[in-house]
Amino acid sequence: MALALYCIMQLKYKTMPKKILIVDDNVQTIEIMTYILMNCGYEVVSLPNGNDIFIRIKTDHPDLVILDNILPGMHGMEICQLIKLNKTTQNLPVIICSGDDNIDEALKQKGAPDYILHKPFDINSLIDIVAFRLAA
Repeated sequence: MALALYCIMQLKYKTMPKKILIVDDNVQTIEIMTYILMNCGYEVVSLPNGNDIFIRIKTDHPDLVILDNILPGMHGMEICQLIKLNKTTQNLPVIICSGDDNIDEALKQKGAPDYILHKPFDINSLIDIVAFRLAA
């Protein structure tokens, strides 16, 4: 329902698509999220890890970042803190995806993400939270 409504709104008002950066080491997760979000009218770019995230933020200018919490090298929460504590990127909305039920405490920490999307998530939850965060 939310997908259809959002897609209708995009077509009706012909707005420029918002760009979403997905950072996940699971290719299938990237493919699924990309498919869902592109069908809602978003532009999607992705990375398999967080190594080059600040370069991609600078070059691609995403409107929102979706980070997996467990990434090779630096974890999603660490990357999120760097984004949120940097003056040039602090207002960039960040959603962390995690299968850890105890991660909600992270929302109270300095440099916290804007939202935590618990795995497994359903399509409507993803669509709704992305739309909400981009409207904020």
